[in-house]
Amino acid sequence: MSALARFFKSRGCSVFGYDKTSSPLTLELEAEGMNIHYEEDVDLIPDGVDLVVYTPAVPKKHSEYQFFLENGYPILKRSQVLGLISSNYKTIGIAGTHGKTTITTLTAHLLQQTPNGVNAFLGGISKNYNNNLLLSPKSEWVVVEADEFDRSFLHLFPQIAVITSVDADHLDIYKNILALKDSFTQYTGQIKPGGQLIIKKGIALNIIQRPGLKVYTYSINQEADFCIQNLRIETGHYKFDLKLGDILMKDVELGLPGLFNVENAIASSAAAWLAGATPEEIRKGLLNFAGVHRRFDTRINRKDLIYIDDYAHHPEELKACINSVRHLYPDKKITGVFQPHLFTRTRDFAEDFARSLELLDEIILLEIYPAREQPIEGIDSQMLLNKINKTAKHLCQNDKLIELLQSLKPELLLTLGAGDIDQFVKPIEESL
Repeated sequence: MSALARFFKSRGCSVFGYDKTSSPLTLELEAEGMNIHYEEDVDLIPDGVDLVVYTPAVPKKHSEYQFFLENGYPILKRSQVLGLISSNYKTIGIAGTHGKTTITTLTAHLLQQTPNGVNAFLGGISKNYNNNLLLSPKSEWVVVEADEFDRSFLHLFPQIAVITSVDADHLDIYKNILALKDSFTQYTGQIKPGGQLIIKKGIALNIIQRPGLKVYTYSINQEADFCIQNLRIETGHYKFDLKLGDILMKDVELGLPGLFNVENAIASSAAAWLAGATPEEIRKGLLNFAGVHRRFDTRINRKDLIYIDDYAHHPEELKACINSVRHLYPDKKITGVFQPHLFTRTRDFAEDFARSLELLDEIILLEIYPAREQPIEGIDSQMLLNKINKTAKHLCQNDKLIELLQSLKPELLLTLGAGDIDQFVKPIEESL
């Protein structure tokens, strides 16, 4: 939403907004000249509104949303607006249930190394640019995150599409994995004729054949159109040989930790290469990519304490994050703070969450972050805690978290989740 707000501001529009809570990001938007309020109050809506853009994260009962609806304002979903803007460019749409934000940001960063730069709408804040919007009047390309939530990505018509994964998620929208996969199949049918699809090898998905569509695979551990060889760790960084079609780039170095980020780098390099980036531009971009805020984000790195913050909110993402940390720091005791996101997701994946969280040495659960949902009887963090087969586990109220962490003195701390757990990152950093 904030990237769209910044886009309209860059075009000279007056931008107003509502958010549930103030955050460092909304304060930045206010400093950039946008008028934002945090109380649900129709009297705070300005006069003369030309367009209302909303995210499905806003509850349908929201009084301001209802006001716009009842008074005939032009209302468009975030995804519809993104579709309209991107229709003016050649679009690279990054889709998948995991890895979208990092791959979108890294693809944009690689294309930013080219003479024409790139346009990009990112789902997180790039550490290289401290922004989630990149604009270049010279570039014909736009990189966007193609979000499967609420079938948002069906408003996009990409020239190049990436699909990273189709694991079960958003079952409140899709009801089952088959319906989710069906929407990804539909997404492949949106690729422009003569376009390209880059899909992770091994994903079982029906692909709609478009005239001239080229389908490529990528993999971290198998032979594919885009893959790596000779993976190793040197001076704390991953190094590998990168195969892009017929080209083999030797001794490529990734500036980002996390084994899953090597896989993300393959997909990003493939998309950037197909969009015209040279091997040397790709090599340079991979080395100096600083990552995304809240994506395997190392906040403290001392001998006695490492603190990493991550957006992981699905069992597979938790597993990938915790295993990557274990791979990097095999002899450290790992303490994880997890804030479950949505009652429905916690209900649908309770057993899987429990198994993923058992990979931690010590587990702290915060209460479920409801986002757009009402509570569901019997579904809470205590229910999830009961399913975790570990003795070192705690249920913690938000206001007691810092106190608990100080008493536990963690060696390696992870904060995990997609709710408002990001509000604790600074306080945790300062207290430790």
